Amino acid sequence: MHRNLITCFALAFVSLILAPCYVWGQSLSGDEHSHEFLGVGPKKVIGDVKDYVTAPLHWDSTDWLYFGSTLVAIGAAHQFDGRLRTHFTAGSKTALDAKDPHSLQDAIPAAAAVVATGLYATLIDDRAGRTETWSMLEAGGLASATGYMLKFAAARERPNVTTDPNRWREHGDSFPSLHVSAAFAIGTVLAESGNDEYRWIRRFLGYGIAAGTGYQRLKHNQHWLSDTVAGAALGMATAHFVMNHEGRSERSGALSVVPLDGGVMLTYSIPLH
Repeated sequence: MHRNLITCFALAFVSLILAPCYVWGQSLSGDEHSHEFLGVGPKKVIGDVKDYVTAPLHWDSTDWLYFGSTLVAIGAAHQFDGRLRTHFTAGSKTALDAKDPHSLQDAIPAAAAVVATGLYATLIDDRAGRTETWSMLEAGGLASATGYMLKFAAARERPNVTTDPNRWREHGDSFPSLHVSAAFAIGTVLAESGNDEYRWIRRFLGYGIAAGTGYQRLKHNQHWLSDTVAGAALGMATAHFVMNHEGRSERSGALSVVPLDGGVMLTYSIPLH
């Protein structure tokens, strides 16, 4: 089941790259508004991925402070990995069955948030809602792809395989939790997007879905506490990157070349709103 989930995340990330290309292509074939569902083209998607991968090269002291604090939080959570596993598996006869029957179930809340946001935005024809839906998809895809690579680097055994939380580089795939990474990426976008009129409702839903996903992964004995803390940090950081990057892109100017009789003119436009 877990391999199927990994495949789903991989396909979702590929869709993240290819879907806007298709939509953009449709807009070039005659419907000038068809690309507005996501408001992106293939160049923007590729540019976002490049900026995301190279983001640490541009971190300032505050960013590195947050990164260091995250490592401390993960280390602190690691001290409670064994005790929390014992709490959730007390009396269980299948604690070491190496199965993940709840994988799809635990992914449904975050996926439902994306679908609901997209459908509602389409229903009321809300451009901001469509942008928010794209941000959810992008944040979830980038966080999942990063988490997937970290899994291979850490190779940590899951708590349904061993009782030892220190089994790293053992061909496992526990650290970090992809479910939690994606849920916090999506939930943070939901919580922090839009205006402040319904902020408390957004945060209750967004962070509630994310925290609930983390709790379920612990309850179902699929991850150590430190796996979920790392996944939460990765998801939230990715969501803020996507939202801030989107804002900078919308406010930035555009350089263009305008052909004239006998020459060209270089122009730079700046949005006034």
